[in-house]
Amino acid sequence: MTGLATGPVLSPTGLAPATLWAVLLGAGFGAGLWALAVWARPPRPTLGQLLAHTLDAPAVPEDIGSPGGRLARLTGPLVAVQRRAGLPGPRAAADLRVTGTPVAEHLAHKALLALAGFVAPTIVQLVLAVAGVPFGVELPVAGGVLLAAAGFVWPDLRARGRAEEMRADFRHALSAYLDLVWITLAGGAGVDSALTVSVTVGQGWAFDRLAGALSAAHLTRVTAWTALRRLGEEIGVDELAELAGSVSLAGTEGARVRASLAARAGSLRAHQITDAEARAQSATERMSLPVMLLFLGFLTFITYPAIGQILDGL
Repeated sequence: MTGLATGPVLSPTGLAPATLWAVLLGAGFGAGLWALAVWARPPRPTLGQLLAHTLDAPAVPEDIGSPGGRLARLTGPLVAVQRRAGLPGPRAAADLRVTGTPVAEHLAHKALLALAGFVAPTIVQLVLAVAGVPFGVELPVAGGVLLAAAGFVWPDLRARGRAEEMRADFRHALSAYLDLVWITLAGGAGVDSALTVSVTVGQGWAFDRLAGALSAAHLTRVTAWTALRRLGEEIGVDELAELAGSVSLAGTEGARVRASLAARAGSLRAHQITDAEARAQSATERMSLPVMLLFLGFLTFITYPAIGQILDGL
């Protein structure tokens, strides 16, 4: 009597149990990755959703400069602690005003980087422990403290570097703006009209800030040079405050301002040329170090066989 060959047991769907579990696990893993991607980068809302949110939003936000969503929930207490400690300082606050970064967002990044730096050595220690590599406790703790301090300071350094670059760009735009004002004054325009008309010619964030300051001066009924002085103090550009002083003499005492503006524009350009030459010289000096290291490596490569022969003969 011949036995009947029995095949693998199939599920009601026609698949083997192992295959079915593999399909289910793969689908669950893919759905989890998709949910994580949507959480990390949510889809862009439609125009209708944005309009509905705008119409339903309150007239005055509770905290304009606070980070929203998950970042606010994670770092809210840490941001409050930093605010009570007096952070950011005056210099960091001026840098943030130049770059346009909200204070709460900056403090949140400081807190997150500090936490990540403190936890990173512990995670590495756990991975090494699982791999069977013994590791002490003192080094991860010290490394965590150092990385936390570096992560806490890094946003300030990045904001300072970005602010210095933007201030240099602002000085370039200011020299061009002074030339435009001088030309407009030479055409017979008044001081206020020259300042207002000249700012509409240029483009970029610097001219936008100048135009915003002059518009605010017009709305608040203050003089244009007062608004320019406030803007210079806000973003930390002393040349703008000096310009406001020169213009105020023309507006209040009738002093000859065209020659003063021309001289100030020339002084700004000379200062910018000097800075550019200093940066070029510094870059040239930094480039000499790789050349020196390359020369030393080439010299070692050439002399190594001869040195080896001399040492073998001893």
